[in-house]
Amino acid sequence: MERFWVIVFSAAVSTAFYVWFSKAVRQPSMKNVIMANLWLLHPNAICYWRTGMAMVGMVLYFFMAFESAAILIFTFAAILDGADGVVARGCDLGSAWGEWLDPLCDKLTYLPPMIGFAYAGIISVKLVWILVVIELLGQFFARKVLGWLKVSGAANNFGKIKAIICFALVILCALMDANPDMIDFADGILWGCIILAGASIVFKFIPNRLYADILSALNFCCGVTALILTQNNQFAWAICIIIVGQLFDLFDGRMAMKHGGTKYGPYMDDIADFVSFGLAPAYVVVQKGGDPVSWLIGGIFIAGVAFRLVRFVVVDKKRTDLPDGIFNGLPSPAGALVVLGAALVFSPGVLWCAAGISTGLMVSQIRFAHFGRVILKQIPKPVFFSSSAAIIVMLSLILKTKNAQMFGYMILGSVIIYMIVGRKWLSSE
Repeated sequence: MERFWVIVFSAAVSTAFYVWFSKAVRQPSMKNVIMANLWLLHPNAICYWRTGMAMVGMVLYFFMAFESAAILIFTFAAILDGADGVVARGCDLGSAWGEWLDPLCDKLTYLPPMIGFAYAGIISVKLVWILVVIELLGQFFARKVLGWLKVSGAANNFGKIKAIICFALVILCALMDANPDMIDFADGILWGCIILAGASIVFKFIPNRLYADILSALNFCCGVTALILTQNNQFAWAICIIIVGQLFDLFDGRMAMKHGGTKYGPYMDDIADFVSFGLAPAYVVVQKGGDPVSWLIGGIFIAGVAFRLVRFVVVDKKRTDLPDGIFNGLPSPAGALVVLGAALVFSPGVLWCAAGISTGLMVSQIRFAHFGRVILKQIPKPVFFSSSAAIIVMLSLILKTKNAQMFGYMILGSVIIYMIVGRKWLSSE
């Protein structure tokens, strides 16, 4: 328990520093201090400092048994990963060298202690070395090739979320080291880091204008996979895959707006949405009930999703009285979450009611803010990346414990929060 409070104290102090520093950098007086002390406060210098701090923390933890001091130092070094970006943007001190150095220092901060914990028996040695190989390939080989191609090697969202999860994994390993009876789900998180690290490299080589179409195609594949898993009565896995598809759907629109896309992109997006958020959830309803009423409810839900998508394309897109990012009816991804969460928690009768409520909200004229285009823009990037990392960590815990009800309540809770936040945002406009 003592280790837990050390971690909480370290996280609180480090977060408080980051919040203060982020606000202070906006002030002219702090900018003057930074420019007068570039040897200490330049973004590249901060990278060097945090890497050195992480190395000191590793020595204190693994070789000198000063675990509490090591955790405090490491947590502060992890927070400084965000501070260098704040300085670079606030003082216009970004550089090509810094773009290469920042992810290298991230790796030098979290990989050494992960290796230490692997050989201490806390996490898988094999998985850690797989991550190390992927990270080194991305840092030294992929970035070199990108340099020849004159393509930016800056960290993308996959890489940023992966870095946060890796920092969190090191802290979790420290907690597990002091509490051997804890639920061991560290290797599941490590798998997430490996997947994100690979995705970060792959997407650096893909032309930006193809991002949206690829994400839509991945969403479609998730929907088809979920149908197959549902056929085999693997409901929890099917719902996990649908949620992964929702993450792809969350980003495909943003990528299209930011980088453009192909002429087939909108059609791919609509087809993927219909499969992942219409057919797949409806089939979960059918398989959970297994009777004619379930087939009827599933059919009504599919019709509601189809109506929602067609109305958006044919009518709502052409309306001038709807602000950008504000939609009539509950978006189909949120409607799917209502059904999926209920499928894991409630009996078939309550599931039918949930599907009916979801369908009614989707076809209604009630306005909802789009999460990706509206709400997400109001969330500070550090909060978004940290929240994304937290979701992946929570999914790893749920998969480890196989607690389907916890998963269902988490899904339903997320939908309720979305509805409240979205409606509040609308009322404040």
